[in-house]
Amino acid sequence: MNINLNQSVTALKGIGEETAEIFSEMKIYTIHDLLEYFPYRYEDYSLKDLTEVIHDEKVTVEGKVHSEPSLVYYGRKKSKLTIRLFVQSYLIKVVFFNQPYLKNKIVINETITVTGKWDAHRQTITANEMQAGPNSKPKEFEPVYSLKGKLTTKGMRKFINLAFQQYGSFLEETLPPVFINKYRLPCRQDAIKAMHFPSCQEDVKQARRRFVYEEFLLFQLKMQALRKFEREHSPGITQNYDLKKLTEFINTLPFPLTNAQKRVVNEVLAELKSPFRMNRLLQGDVGSGKTVVAAIGLYACVTAGFQGALMVPTEILAEQHAESLKSLLEPFKVRCELLTSSVKGKRRRELLQDLADGEVDILIGTHALIQDEVVFKRLGFVITDEQHRFGVEQRRVLREKGENPDVLFMTATPIPRTLAITVFGEMDVSIIDEMPAGRKTIETYWAKPEMLERVLVFVEKELMKGHQAYVICPLIEESDKLDVQNAIDVHTTLSHYFHNRYQAGLMHGRLSSDEKDSVMKAFSANEVQVLVSTTVVEVGVNVPNATMMVIYDAERFGLSQLHQLRGRVGRGSDQSYCILLANPKSEVGQERMRTMTETNDGFELSEKDLELRGPGDFFGRKQSGVPEFKVADMVHDYRALETARNDAALLIQSETFWTAPEYQHLRKGLEVSGVLEGEKLD
Repeated sequence: MNINLNQSVTALKGIGEETAEIFSEMKIYTIHDLLEYFPYRYEDYSLKDLTEVIHDEKVTVEGKVHSEPSLVYYGRKKSKLTIRLFVQSYLIKVVFFNQPYLKNKIVINETITVTGKWDAHRQTITANEMQAGPNSKPKEFEPVYSLKGKLTTKGMRKFINLAFQQYGSFLEETLPPVFINKYRLPCRQDAIKAMHFPSCQEDVKQARRRFVYEEFLLFQLKMQALRKFEREHSPGITQNYDLKKLTEFINTLPFPLTNAQKRVVNEVLAELKSPFRMNRLLQGDVGSGKTVVAAIGLYACVTAGFQGALMVPTEILAEQHAESLKSLLEPFKVRCELLTSSVKGKRRRELLQDLADGEVDILIGTHALIQDEVVFKRLGFVITDEQHRFGVEQRRVLREKGENPDVLFMTATPIPRTLAITVFGEMDVSIIDEMPAGRKTIETYWAKPEMLERVLVFVEKELMKGHQAYVICPLIEESDKLDVQNAIDVHTTLSHYFHNRYQAGLMHGRLSSDEKDSVMKAFSANEVQVLVSTTVVEVGVNVPNATMMVIYDAERFGLSQLHQLRGRVGRGSDQSYCILLANPKSEVGQERMRTMTETNDGFELSEKDLELRGPGDFFGRKQSGVPEFKVADMVHDYRALETARNDAALLIQSETFWTAPEYQHLRKGLEVSGVLEGEKLD
């Protein structure tokens, strides 16, 4: 990049200290920053034919004033100015609110151009802009910027225009010719010009296409370089597992592996045996059989003479995993132990000593596993379940309990492919996209709140068969701010409704761990038939006898969360049901409910959820790791993301990329981002 572009914005005429301060709030410090501060939308001022304009659409029309303007004042400083306008062959009404000064500018029989919202029913435009005289709007397509302080759109356009005139010729190309030609992209200088000074929508479309690809390519290069760097600079452990023992173990499983499970098991085993460290994300819908894959991997690790660890987010989940792994592995003389904060005193000391001596083969637990006192003799394989529930730091600490152990992250939250290859781009991704045979689809219904009585009758029919039910609420107790059903009220109502017939339990996040465990154990043992709960049951509760789920105010949850909740039922062989009690006002809310009743496919739902909510909200902003792009949008531009990822993967592996001059700008991007940390990948 030419030094001229790195000058402070104050080098431009008219930008003093005050404006520079406003610019710094907008993260604009240099001429280069200013030229790359792109509009967030564009105003389309091209004249429209009213027959083609839909109701409530923004429109610009040109017409002849047909009536004297009528001005009415009402309230304090409020006014309404009305005129009749001949547009094409229509006589329409135009209304201006709180712009009384326009009265003197409007002359009968003269041509004016107005922009505003079109009301097709009343044949009226509520206008916010007006220009007198024919063809008074020379520009048809104008950029709109996100601004701060006293900075105006007009001022912003003036400064960018000045910057482009003086420094535009210094803009250097960053993409190599091979990609510009292959995808027919405009050069960098033309693309920046088109983003700021487009003459039509097509200009913006082509410029945007270029920047979307450029942003994704630079990001994916960082990801792929990181992956290569990690792989080549993190020698793993070659685990020579006993294939004969492993085959015997797989043959004794109570059910055959699905094709998807076999595929993932082979991927995991190949990486255990390789000299590189495994860094893999395993995605599988609720009930797809991830635990069995984990068990096979852990057993392979033990037969190779190493220890394994499985870290999960809740005590209940840890207990359930420990139980299932013990039943599967103990017949093969594998010692599995559970470590949570509930394991105390002498029992804890003995367990930790046995672990350090190598007598414990597999340790299952919560984040208690990452405490300093936990020492493994020879840790070879680390599995983290529901990995997005743990911070990066927690996952790192567990990994460092061994010498470059293989790492597998598991999640039942189906992550859309676009997010998986962006947020987890440096990992290999395995997907179990097939359900075990014999699992029945959960029937899902959407009911309005006024149908509650009928819903409860349905619930009782299931309870009479000896089954159990979950009832989920969004809040713990009453709130003035949100009119939503809360767990405490619902529990009171249902306790009264099922009085003397069935027992209702209450579970929420404010209970202590012991209280939660006590409620869950009572539910697991069928001492409680109806569990009223907040979303704390979303992850890691396995009660095969529960066949019924009712979710109050279902429109308040995202699709992925609704799917996670629904996955708590349907875990046995009986038909299960999920009822969404909801009265969504928005189109998005209604679309969510419809989608939930139409599909049980978690990946399909996650893609839809991403579309409806956007990437930041998908994970929750704090943990998201979702990169911010200036122009690109991961949801709408997912094809470009896939293309950029494939291109980046090929580049990183090729010798030419690291030596040829046409790739120097892309290489510089890796150095600036610190991916190479001063080293060059060979």
